[in-house]
Amino acid sequence: MKLARVAFVAAAFVAAAVLFPFSSAGMAAERIALSIAIDGAIGPASSRQLKEALKAAAERNAAVLILQLDTPGGLVTSMREMIADILASPVPVLGYVAPAGGHAASAGTYILYATHVAAMAPGTNLGAATPVELGGLPSLPGGEKDIAPGKDGVPDKDGKDSGRPPGDAMMAKVTNDAVALIRSLAELRGRNGDWGEKAVREAASLSASAALQEHVIDFVARDTTELLQLADGRTVDVAGKKEVLATKGLAVEMLDPGWFIRLLGVITDPNVAVLLMLVGFYGIVFEVTSPGAVAPGVIGAICIVLALYALDLLPINYTGLVLMLLGVAFLIVEAFNPTVVLGVGGAAAFLLGAAMLLKVEGPGFAISWVVIGPATALTLGLALLAGSYLWAARRNPPRVGGEAMRGLPVQILDWEGGEGHVLALGERWRAKADGPIAPGDRAEVTAVSDLVLTVRRRGAGYDGAGNDGAKQ
Repeated sequence: MKLARVAFVAAAFVAAAVLFPFSSAGMAAERIALSIAIDGAIGPASSRQLKEALKAAAERNAAVLILQLDTPGGLVTSMREMIADILASPVPVLGYVAPAGGHAASAGTYILYATHVAAMAPGTNLGAATPVELGGLPSLPGGEKDIAPGKDGVPDKDGKDSGRPPGDAMMAKVTNDAVALIRSLAELRGRNGDWGEKAVREAASLSASAALQEHVIDFVARDTTELLQLADGRTVDVAGKKEVLATKGLAVEMLDPGWFIRLLGVITDPNVAVLLMLVGFYGIVFEVTSPGAVAPGVIGAICIVLALYALDLLPINYTGLVLMLLGVAFLIVEAFNPTVVLGVGGAAAFLLGAAMLLKVEGPGFAISWVVIGPATALTLGLALLAGSYLWAARRNPPRVGGEAMRGLPVQILDWEGGEGHVLALGERWRAKADGPIAPGDRAEVTAVSDLVLTVRRRGAGYDGAGNDGAKQ
């Protein structure tokens, strides 16, 4: 009996030992690869999308996160947020430039350098990572020609004065900072830092095969299935720890951006944000001038809140924003108090503010004069049109209260001497007249005083506008 119990326990241990690896394999097989696609300019929406995807990958214990890129670049602030999230991620990120014909230009190149594994699909390219100029007012034509060589104080590669205009000093700082960033990412991931610097300083670009030869990427993959096969077995540094990827045969689940990220992608376009601000202001003005309409006020308030939220996420110059708001205020005042000067000044302030609005511009994040110009012209036109109507109304004689009754026809009901009763606007009124009037005469109102109408016979020299036009 005792021998049978020992045999039973031993059999149980053997069974557990045999089944344990299969159980582990089953658990490993359940791990998946999550994937997101960033198609378009890098901005606040892209940063939010990546952050949520990394959070979901960590919560679901995903093996890897595939970051599919097809972008012309975007904002430096959003790019740096995405790089920081990738470097701190506990889940390996596979950067993949796809589909064929896509590219990872400008900010996309930095992000691809930051990923744990970098790959490209055939027919794609990357590079052109030179920082764009800082936002603001454009320089005057011919301004750079007046700068004498050796007078700017910006050294060139040989340590001598380069002769560039003083404005280039800031661009030199931005460029050197970008070079340091891409070189640090290249050293971290073991990629070609020299070519990365060339992409920043000379806007160099590479095709997929050339990028593989230059050791900028790890391999070229036709699709995500091949991407996972080629990434399998690679050792990567994940948040400071070495990890061997086991990606072969993983199921891929696509994470689509939610409605909030889609909305964020629309409203963070600076042109849309400016238009939302205009719609919001005019909705509020219409509600104030026409109380009880409700809808314009509600829509206006929502638009203003959305515009301010979007501008808060963008690197804006608050001087430009104040100028734009001042311009809108001038145009609103112009509509109620026509002076022309306020209208022209408001349009000028709005355009100057739009030019200065963004501190740094990037692909997909620039003020479009095709949008702002017509919007300003339309706003100025509406203000001048409303002002012209108000001015014309002021020049006309008052037509409210008793004054509105002047010239109205009346019916004589009874008359005796210089007084009697008449029918005007369906009501019985006391009336008096300076001239002779008899029942049945055609008469009209010339004045109203203390609920007593002054009337005269029609055709007696009254022109209907309160003016005596007696024939001579």
